[in-house]
Amino acid sequence: MSNTMTKEDKKLIMELFKSSFMLEGCYNYERQQALGYAIAIWPAIKTFYHTKEEQAKALVRHMEIFNTTPHVLTAITGVNAALEKEASMNPDFDVTSINSIKVGLMGPFAGIGDSFFWGTFRIIASAIGISLAQQGSAFGFILFLLLFNIPHFVIRYYLTVVGYRFGTGIMGNAKESGILQMISKGATIVGLMVIGGMSASMVALTTPLQVTLGETSFTIQSYLDQIFPLLLPFLYVLAMFGLLKKGVSSTWVLLITVAVGILGALIGIF
Repeated sequence: MSNTMTKEDKKLIMELFKSSFMLEGCYNYERQQALGYAIAIWPAIKTFYHTKEEQAKALVRHMEIFNTTPHVLTAITGVNAALEKEASMNPDFDVTSINSIKVGLMGPFAGIGDSFFWGTFRIIASAIGISLAQQGSAFGFILFLLLFNIPHFVIRYYLTVVGYRFGTGIMGNAKESGILQMISKGATIVGLMVIGGMSASMVALTTPLQVTLGETSFTIQSYLDQIFPLLLPFLYVLAMFGLLKKGVSSTWVLLITVAVGILGALIGIF
C-alpha cells in the first residue's frame, strides 16, 4: 500500500476529522448516530459527487442506523470515503458494500473504543483530575480535559489517515484479488452477528403466565428458557423486522412496542 498522499487527500482527511465531531449532534432512538454520520462523511460526498442528485443518493445511503464509539469513528469514515471515491468513478461499483463494511466495522470498533476510552482512559484521567480537585486545585478539571482529549484528538486524526489509506489499498487491489468482495461478505456476517447480539441483550420480553394442572403450577417462561432461551425476544424482533420490510416506519414500530408493553403489562401476559 502506498503511503504517498496528495494535497487533496490531506485536505479531505482534515475535513473528515473536523466533521466527525458532529457524530452525536442529532442522536435519536430511531436511527441513533445516522444523521451525525451523514454529516461526518459529507466532505467526501461533496468532493467525489458533483451533482445534487448523486450527493442526495449518497447521503440517503448513509442514513441507515449507525452507532459506534465517537472517538474511533474516523477509522470507519476514512474507509467509507475511499469506497465512495471508487463508487463515484465506477458506475458498476456495488454501493451496498459501503454500508455492509460500515455496519460490520461499527460493532468491533465500538467494543475497542468503549473499552479504551470510556472503560480505561477516562477513568485514569478522572482519577488524576479528581485527586487534584480534592486538594482544592482548579487545575484538576483542566488536567482531566487535557489528559483525555489530547490523546483522543491525536488518535482520532490518525485513524482517519489509516482508514482512508486502508480503503484506498482495498480499491487498488480489489479487481485483482477480489478482496473487496471477501471483506464485504465478512463485514455483512459480522454486522448480522452484532445485530443478533444487540437484539438478545437489549430486547427484554418474558411472560409470567402459568398453567395449573391439579395442584401443580407450571411457569411457561421456565420451559421456554429450557427449550429456546430468549425465544420471545427473538420472535418479537422478527415480527418488528417483518413490519419494517412491509414499509412500516420505524416510528410506528416504536409506538407499537410501547403499546404492546403497556397492554401486555395490564393484561398480565408480559
